[in-house]
Amino acid sequence: MSKIFRVGFWSVGLMLAMNSCASAAEGGMPGAIGAGLAALGGGIGIGLLAKGAVESIARQPEVAGKIQVNMIIAAALIEGLALFAVIVGNSQNPFAN
Repeated sequence: MSKIFRVGFWSVGLMLAMNSCASAAEGGMPGAIGAGLAALGGGIGIGLLAKGAVESIARQPEVAGKIQVNMIIAAALIEGLALFAVIVGNSQNPFAN
């Protein structure tokens, strides 16, 4: 496994741990787990997107500009969806009175 993937997995794991520790006092553990899974899914999606873009650029270097623009737009959409899911997951607290 490459260094980038290891760093990504560690950062997602730490974010999940921080979310669960911060939310455990309020009883929001399910929301924290959901937020961590959303961050993990966004990271995997962006990783697969970048992998496909790099492979496409390697096959056809003359269209690298178009591929890069499309990759950045798709990465922004994935990141926005993951951020929205993290916010929704953190706001969920089924044990609140």
